[in-house]
Amino acid sequence: MLSIAGTDPSGGAGTAADMKSITAAGGYGMTVVTSLVAQNTTGVRSIHVPPVEFLRDQLAAVADDVHLDAVKTGMLADVAIIETVHSWLAEHRPATLVVDPVMVATSGDRLLAPEAEQAMCEYCATADVVTPNIPELAVLVGTEPAEDVTEAIAQATDWARRTKTAVIVKTGHLDGASAANIWVAADGHTITVPSTRIDTTNTHGTGCSLSSALATRLGAGDAPGKALAWTTAWLHESIAHGADLQVGTGHGPVDHGHRTRRLARAGMATPWLAEDCLPGHLDSPDQLAPTAEHVQAAIPAPGPWTQALWRAG
Repeated sequence: MLSIAGTDPSGGAGTAADMKSITAAGGYGMTVVTSLVAQNTTGVRSIHVPPVEFLRDQLAAVADDVHLDAVKTGMLADVAIIETVHSWLAEHRPATLVVDPVMVATSGDRLLAPEAEQAMCEYCATADVVTPNIPELAVLVGTEPAEDVTEAIAQATDWARRTKTAVIVKTGHLDGASAANIWVAADGHTITVPSTRIDTTNTHGTGCSLSSALATRLGAGDAPGKALAWTTAWLHESIAHGADLQVGTGHGPVDHGHRTRRLARAGMATPWLAEDCLPGHLDSPDQLAPTAEHVQAAIPAPGPWTQALWRAG
């Protein structure tokens, strides 16, 4: 799984977030850097765009040696970069291409020059899936940003039918308690994956993370609905626990590894109790009192805690 995007030295967005997301989604991540960005949780300080020749060298190094199941592209800073990536993908088309069309910040600030926006819109039409925020969806369609879910779906449906490219409508950028993600297919069919809004400032890199994880799951062979459902649930958990990382003083990152650590702990011999699950913690399986009549299980217990639970039941 290849990410073609910019960097983030603070680790929350760009290629850093992409690598963590790809790993969490079960993929092997690779990166081609389009821009070197000096940023942290409080904002962007400066951007250095390497020569296009170096971008071509990076792309060739990957293509000459590795088979790609999926590609995700993020920040493409100018016309030359967009056209270079567009041309390379036309020659080395992966099975899955997901484009995060980084054009408009959540604040509404335009990030690309008008000619670069035009090139990005043309490039997006070649993708399998695009994952714009609400302002970026408006740029693709050529209208004002949607104010509600119905309007956003209508915009996405119009663009998807014209370009034959699926669109992910991310309602977390709208007002309300819902933060559902909606797959709008090229034929207008929609798949809604419900999710709830989380009151947090740890939202740095959520767009990068969603697009990378989604591309990984699609590249692994998941159907659209299954891939989006996995990505939405994983990202919701990552956002919910982002504040626990205590990284930065601004809009902090999400915790890309929370689900992985939780599942690892669940597979350990010693149980890992959720917060507020019980008033106290059990220190030993002996604290689970056996029932009066012990029933011999048909299969052996995998560990002492399971054995004690069976005795207690």
